[in-house]
This record gives sequence, C-alpha cells and structure tokens, in this order.
Amino acid sequence: MIPLAVFEEVIDASGTAARIEAALPVGVRPRQLGVRTLLAGMCLAQADHRPAHLTRVHQALTALPEHDQRRLGVVADWKNGPHTLTYRQTEYTFGLVTTALGKDEPDGLPSARLQGICDDLLEASVPEEFKDASTSLAVDWTDLESFSRPPPHGTSDCADPEASWGHRKNNLLRSEDELYWGYYLSAGIMMPEENGPAVPELTRRAALSSCRRDPVRAFAPVLTAMPGQGIPLGDILDDSGYAHRDAGAWAIPLRAAGAQLVQDLHPHDRGPKGSMAEHDRIVVHVDDSALRGHRLGDLVRVACRRQPGADVQELPDPSLPGQVTHSPAQERPRGRRGHPDDRRHVHQGPGRRPVSLEVLLAADHEIPGPRDVRQAGIDPRPARPQH
Repeated sequence: MIPLAVFEEVIDASGTAARIEAALPVGVRPRQLGVRTLLAGMCLAQADHRPAHLTRVHQALTALPEHDQRRLGVVADWKNGPHTLTYRQTEYTFGLVTTALGKDEPDGLPSARLQGICDDLLEASVPEEFKDASTSLAVDWTDLESFSRPPPHGTSDCADPEASWGHRKNNLLRSEDELYWGYYLSAGIMMPEENGPAVPELTRRAALSSCRRDPVRAFAPVLTAMPGQGIPLGDILDDSGYAHRDAGAWAIPLRAAGAQLVQDLHPHDRGPKGSMAEHDRIVVHVDDSALRGHRLGDLVRVACRRQPGADVQELPDPSLPGQVTHSPAQERPRGRRGHPDDRRHVHQGPGRRPVSLEVLLAADHEIPGPRDVRQAGIDPRPARPQH
C-alpha cells in the first residue's frame, strides 16, 4: 500500500487543496475536516483497493495511527474532550467540495475547474526525473460502473442522474457486448519514445464522462490543453476506436497541438474498399509486445500520413500465449509448396525495441511460375448419361 506521506506530498505539490478551500463558503465555526485531509482519505481508500464510497473514506481516516489522526484533524479537542471525525462531518465537507467544483446544470462532463484539479493532481504525481522523459502517450478508455443502481424501466430517477447506459465487452469466450450503468474513464499513459529509453507507465491525464457522451470528444480537449501547460505532445498511440471518428473530433485538434498520431485502422478503412489508395504512403509501427496488453490487434500500429486506411496483415505473435488466427486478415505464415517454413528461429519473438518501417503499397500482381501450376485433373472417362 502507498504510504500516507506520499499522498500528502502529491496533494501539497499540486496546490489543489488550498484552491478548493478558498472556493468553499466560510461557516460560523471552522470545519473539523479540511479539504487536504479529505483528499488524503480519498487517495487512501483507493490505494487500499476499497470501493470509491464516502463511507470507505471515513473508515480509512479513522483507521490511521493516533498521531496521524491528531495531525490531520481527524481527532480534535472539543470543549468536552477529544472528538473523532464522524461520517456526517465527512459528508458535509464532501458536499461543499462537489458543489464548488460541479456544474449548475450537470451534462455528463466535468467542469473546467474540476478537470483542472484532476490534471494538477496527476501531474504532481509524476516524479520530477520523469516529467521530461517522454512526450508519447498511449490513450484508451474503459468502463466504470456507477455506485448507483440504474433507474427502473421507463423512469429516470436514480441516485446518480449523470450516469448512463454504456456498452462494454464481457469476459466470455464469445466476447459479446453488454450493457452497464456508469461512465467512460479515459486515460493517457506515458510510453517510451521511439528508439528512446524505457519510462514508467505513469498516468499523465485522465477524464471521466457519462456514457451518453463520446469519450473521444470528451478526452481530446484534455490532451490539447497540455502544451499550454508546458507539456509538449509527441506520439499519441490509440486504437481504431479513435481512428474511426471524424477528423474534427480527434485528429485535427491533436495535430494542431503538435501531436503525431500512431493508431490502428478501423476494419472499414482496410482492404480494397478502404480509403487508402494503392500508391499512398503509410508508416507501420510494430510495437514491443511486452509493453502492451497482449492483444493481437495491438501488435501492428499504423500512422497515416494525410490519408487514412490501408490493407494491413495482422499476424499472431509466436511469443505470446494463446494467440491464434481468427480472421482472414490473420493467417499463419506459409512456406513454398511442399517445403516447410523458410524462416529461421521461428520460436523467437519480436525484440525489445519497436520496429518502424515505411511501406509503399505495390500495384504489381504476383504471377505464379510454371512449376507451381498443377495438373488440371481432367477425367478421360465419358460422362454418365443423365436420366
């Protein structure tokens, strides 16, 4: 578990506690629970793999050693003696914070002030020696269920009105879509530069959006704001879910911010019906399989230069367990007819560093040699009469 001192250092370095405290109303008597202690309790609850419930935050704070409780104000001296923080006090401070950082009319997206607080906390969590180590980010979104139950059929009344129905892949063998009630969590993770040294995979930016919002459009402004905060953008690695958006939603704003997109092609953009002409030029990046989640489609990345789309062969990586061919675009390599595979050391997987190469799509067609043509198989026997 991450020590409390680490969280306190991040909170203090971000300066977020003082900014939030300044935005809260001043009561007749001081609050026992300050914003700094509330943020520390929220971090402790998540670091201990507890659900993100406010009751768990209160439990994490009251479970601290006595000297830490005294120092953070969890235990305070009242007129009648020591007083331990109650859940009602925790709920009161949390309510003031959400009101100050929320929107007057919730729309499924965080307010600019809330997003700025999250950005500053994440940036403060990156050690100084790694802040300038890489400008490349791997971007993706995942599902995050709401604490609330979905509303009854035909109604919209529930404890979390900003949540919505979303789609996600289940863990069954059929890998079917299923519905869930909640949010999309988007994140940008630090990745090593091409031909650069290894860097820790630290979260640089994150955003939460309702499932009724497009996560790509919700996360693009978070990334494009980074150069204005002194953080340049380099390669942005993403999958076909980002590539198959209209250019104004993702590609154009990111390229205008200085980013270079490295992304999978959507199946609709591949093959003879795709949008890549036969003489168009693409750059194919083969990632280091150890850096990814062992998903076959992630081994081949395509960075389009102006025109999207190409016919890219995806091959299973022999070094990854459980990779099998499952579509016409993923066929096993075959040798010449009657000969085994000519490749040497086929048991060896890809190297540690990514491989980059430029590919020019050829228009020539392969013509088989006469020795590869087999007999036509003509049967000299006369055909049987039809009755």
